[in-house]
Amino acid sequence: MIDAIAVKIERARKAQRQWEKSSQQRIDDVVRQVARTVYDHAELLAKLTVEETTIGNYADNLRQDKRKAAIIWHGLKGKKSVGVISRDGQTGIVEIAKPVGVVGAALPVTIPVTNFMSNTMFALKARNAVICAPHPSAIRTTEKTAELILNALRPFDVPENLIQYMENPSIELTRDLMAAVDVVVATGGMGVVKAAYSSGRPAYGVGPGNVQCVVDRGVDLNRAIEMIVEGRVFNNGLPCACEQSVFVHRDDAADAIRQFQQLKTAVIEDPAQVEAVLDLIFVADGTLNRHCVGVPALILAERTGIPVPSDTRVLMLRPDCCRQSPLLQKEKLCPVIVLHLYDTLDEVVKIAKSNLQVDGRGHSVAIHSDNPETIEKFAESMDVSRVVVNQCCTTSAGGSFHNGFGATTTLGCGTWGNNVTTENLSFRHLMNITRIGYPIRDAVVPSDEEIWSD
Repeated sequence: MIDAIAVKIERARKAQRQWEKSSQQRIDDVVRQVARTVYDHAELLAKLTVEETTIGNYADNLRQDKRKAAIIWHGLKGKKSVGVISRDGQTGIVEIAKPVGVVGAALPVTIPVTNFMSNTMFALKARNAVICAPHPSAIRTTEKTAELILNALRPFDVPENLIQYMENPSIELTRDLMAAVDVVVATGGMGVVKAAYSSGRPAYGVGPGNVQCVVDRGVDLNRAIEMIVEGRVFNNGLPCACEQSVFVHRDDAADAIRQFQQLKTAVIEDPAQVEAVLDLIFVADGTLNRHCVGVPALILAERTGIPVPSDTRVLMLRPDCCRQSPLLQKEKLCPVIVLHLYDTLDEVVKIAKSNLQVDGRGHSVAIHSDNPETIEKFAESMDVSRVVVNQCCTTSAGGSFHNGFGATTTLGCGTWGNNVTTENLSFRHLMNITRIGYPIRDAVVPSDEEIWSD
């Protein structure tokens, strides 16, 4: 197994040494083509993703592949990654970009197309080679994505083996790959992330999501709930940034529940039925039942025998009506949401922080509010890397044309989530920077009195 990895690494290094000599224009033309290829073949790739992985749905995979291709390229467009990338006249610092070498990327089953695409774009933008390790349940999807991209890049005379993937991935091979590359990007479950951090190589991993979403008083309740439902049903609840628990003020509860029901949410209040749903989507040790991941709400209800309308899109659990099972606090990768009623923001903070201690600490939260003071108080209280305001968290936390978050498929969770960054991963995380320090012109040395004065 190690010999097979060594061959790929040797080929990647040879290709990378050629690629790093490329001009900025050539690099950008190639990176753009990677995104454009996924965008142009999104229908085929979305269909293959659902057929092979059997999770999620075609419409949202199609939407996701096209949207991520567009926003990630738009985020990279015009950014420098060759030679001098910045000059600071005030500090005298000049930054020169350098590649790291070979990037190893472990891909998740939930977003095999966009994660292959984004890792390839970021690696190539920073003048690196890339070797991807697909999830075993998404090998054919990864193969087709790679095939389409490599064919589209032939006119650009890209070095052979600059972009590679593991044809027969396994846990052992992925670990060998991680130990051999220059930097690792691991997107997926905590097992692969822990393997990345124990590989002995610099690594960027991500933690699980468990988005806590607050609906403040005085907001457009209907609009907020529309966005929450949109986020919860997206691709049958697969994205890590999906809204998981929603907090509504007790005085707004009746109106909120009515709006949820209008948007095809089945409200489950009976304690026995709540337990039945939890027993279905979690196995005995509290881990997610893989047979429920990315499964529509109606099918989940049918498996439990709970009668719901035939057009149900979301199952809503009411912990205030039953025993407080710890499973209610966990991330659920299917369209199941938990409703909490609150009287004060302090109450929200207490419950949300408790939930994040179980799953999702460091990832993201969301709030629908028109009050900056409330928004910032909530943000200061949460151990998360991003707070999404008045947006659908699912489609916004990883970057959007409507916010300033970096466009990516890999969302750092900081030390809260055992990650090395709180940022959205970009090409800048995959480069080394040499800094030149020139003397500061007309620099003034402060006196001791000035240094130590209040």
